[in-house]
Order: sequence, then structure tokens, then C-alpha cells
Amino acid sequence: MNFANKLTLSRIGLAFIFMLFLFLHWPYAKLCALFIFLAASFTDYYDGKIAKKRKQVTDFGKLMDPIADKILVLAAFLAFVELKIIPAWMVVIIIFRELIITGMRLTLLSKKKVVSAKKAGKHKTVSQMSSIFVILIYLTIKQLDESVFKLVWLDATVDYNIHLAIYVMMLITVALTLTSGVSYLKDNIRALR
Repeated sequence: MNFANKLTLSRIGLAFIFMLFLFLHWPYAKLCALFIFLAASFTDYYDGKIAKKRKQVTDFGKLMDPIADKILVLAAFLAFVELKIIPAWMVVIIIFRELIITGMRLTLLSKKKVVSAKKAGKHKTVSQMSSIFVILIYLTIKQLDESVFKLVWLDATVDYNIHLAIYVMMLITVALTLTSGVSYLKDNIRALR
């Protein structure tokens, strides 16, 4: 297994460590979760870059890279539902799209056709990652304020406005997720037949 593929697999391990820190009650836990998510995101950027540079692009990498992305992203979104930051229906739509597309990828793989991520899928990923980072920064600041700084700057109005902004951002993310799913289905429906 080449280094790029090891980086891809490390992203799956980091997803579980990220979730662990997200639910710890230690004052710096959410800050650690933010840095772990950041590290996992860098593996997503570098695994493909390294594979192309070293000419080590493999079918395993093409298949596992988007799966590792899905595990990381869904771990974050499910945690945010548990923390009551985002509504469950949004995550259900995202999971539904990911299951359909992953099912299609596996079906195409059984027909010896590996389909790598397209531009719409990359836009969807950027949107999801951006939403996750914003939510993590909010959770980190809130936890640090409550447990370390005790400034209590997040009054009810500020907190409401932040939640509203997160909701709007997630609506955009869900829309891009659905758009990329439809685009992927459209591009690969013939290959499935």
C-alpha cells in the first residue's frame, strides 16, 4: 500500500478520534476536535496530490478517497445533530445521497469501471467542510468562553443569530449535496445499464 492510500485510511481513524474529542467535557476538547478535523482535511488534500505527483493513482485510492471523506463528514454532521446544532432532516438527506452514490460506485466497480470525483462533487465537499469548520469554530469559542474565559459574550441574541447563519449555511450545503448527487446519477446512468 502506497503512502497516499495510507493517508486516505488515516482519515477514517481520525474521524473516530475527532468524534471522541467532540463529546469530551474537558475545557479544550472542542479545540482539539477542531485541530483533528483540520489534520484529517489536510490528508484529503495531500493524498490525491501525492498520488498524482508520484504517479501512484490506484483504483483503491479512487474508491477509498471519497468513502473516507464521507466517513469524516458524516461523523461531524451526526455529532452536530446530537449536539442540537443542526436538524436531523438535513443529515438524513446528506446520508441518503451518499448511500445512493456509494452504491452506484460499488456497482460500477463490479463492472470494472472506477469513477473518480467530479467538479460538482468537489464543490459539495468544499461546502460541507466549510460548514463543519464554521460550526466547530463556534463550538470551540463557546466551550472556551464557558469553561476558561468566562466572558459570557454569547448572549441569547448573538447565539440565535449564529444558529440562524449555521442553518442557512447548511441549507446551501444540502442543496449542493443534492445537486452533485443528481449530476453524478445523470453522468453515470448509462454505465449502470
